Amino acid sequence: MRPRLKTRQTRSGGLVLAPFIVLFAQMATTGTACAEPSNAPSHEQVTFSKDVAPIFQAKCQECHQPNSIAPMSLITYKEARPWARSIKERVATRQMPPWHIDRSVGVQKFKNDMSLTDEQVATVVRWVDAGAPEGDPKDLPPPKPLVTDNEWKAVRDGYGPPDLVVKSPEFTMAAQHQDVWYRPMSDIPISEPRWVKMVEIRPTNLKGRRILHHSIAYLVLNNDPDAVSKGTANGPNRRGDNPDDLVNRRPQLMEWAIGKGYDLYRPGTGKLLLPGEKISWDQHIHAVGEEITAGSEIGIWFYKKGEEPKKRSYLIGFTGLRSGQSLDIPPNSLAQTEGFTVLKENTLIENFQPHFHLRGKSMQVEAILPDGSNQIVSYVGNFNFNWMTNYIYTDNAAPVFPKGTVIHVTAWYDNTKANKNNPDPDQWVGYGDRTVDEMAHAWMNVVYLDDDEYKALLAERKTQVTRAEPGQNLQ
Repeated sequence: MRPRLKTRQTRSGGLVLAPFIVLFAQMATTGTACAEPSNAPSHEQVTFSKDVAPIFQAKCQECHQPNSIAPMSLITYKEARPWARSIKERVATRQMPPWHIDRSVGVQKFKNDMSLTDEQVATVVRWVDAGAPEGDPKDLPPPKPLVTDNEWKAVRDGYGPPDLVVKSPEFTMAAQHQDVWYRPMSDIPISEPRWVKMVEIRPTNLKGRRILHHSIAYLVLNNDPDAVSKGTANGPNRRGDNPDDLVNRRPQLMEWAIGKGYDLYRPGTGKLLLPGEKISWDQHIHAVGEEITAGSEIGIWFYKKGEEPKKRSYLIGFTGLRSGQSLDIPPNSLAQTEGFTVLKENTLIENFQPHFHLRGKSMQVEAILPDGSNQIVSYVGNFNFNWMTNYIYTDNAAPVFPKGTVIHVTAWYDNTKANKNNPDPDQWVGYGDRTVDEMAHAWMNVVYLDDDEYKALLAERKTQVTRAEPGQNLQ
């Protein structure tokens, strides 16, 4: 359970952490409250070639290779050795690999877990503490092929190439310019209805990864009212323009942001595309000191004909703001907001992807059930703007809640100099689309269940727990 932080309210409704809690928050920010696992039992000497290189190959080299997005390569001993102390710090405090979900609360089983095990962390720490020895090069694992193109992460993970790729027109961003929101449309070239089981968005070229902050693929429907989510509500829209008391009426095929991979839907669920539909793109582009031309493209993996699912998956941006609340982050301060969304249907949640900008620090998703009990779904305590990681729950661990449950999203912000991503802690920060503004969303794909389906799933989960080995926790 996360500590309840005492707050005081500002005139505009924002919340600021009380002074006595600042020291605690700073400790959490710097990682000084984390104990390094350097006291693991030591047996034979740990070497790069035999022990560390396989870990780097499995969890790090996707980014840490020549000409990739990481600042250095970790393929050879010569490349890795100068960074040994930095590697130990980032690994021991679990800043790297970019898997920032709290390991002590909430769901802990994920389809795309890229984190290091406790044993792997201890191995890296022991290697550095021993002087980072190379060992025998003959012990090195066979090298993996380098990434030389703008690859699909789903292809890398063994799902094969997409069945369809839809591209947006490209935009040329000047070297120096304010943020741009590029919103073209693209046709979806299909001649018959097709069910989608997985989607992935990427920039149209490698350089585009430098300028594209996020990209959303909205569906422009063709007589498909069931594609509109009506299963959630959080009161009147924040801007007051939603008389139907619904959220996310505009259906989304996918939301992508820096560092995010694909959306893989639960078996038996998906999104339906109909002939004549289009994609309306919402692409946030920012300048990086070099003129770059790029756009977005979405890879779509279809269900095979005859294997179409019966359930739709809806992408919901659960808000971290109360209805009608303004985001108010004073200069040189910490702040907190919270939002509440009612589940109008029995709901299964497939994934969790927290979305902030530069001041975002932590996000917790809590379910408040109709009987008054509560359950932490997921918590990210050290959000990193450079890694919009998407946490995909395993099928057996994906949380399911009855209608009437309230999804409570709490968001914390750090507008101080302790936040390394903060461009200017002396500035007031409010809600907005620009990178220097702030927002708070918990992006989740959800599936709605009728009462019989909900009861059947609970019974199936109960049977799985009964059959599990002693001490095994399916969630």
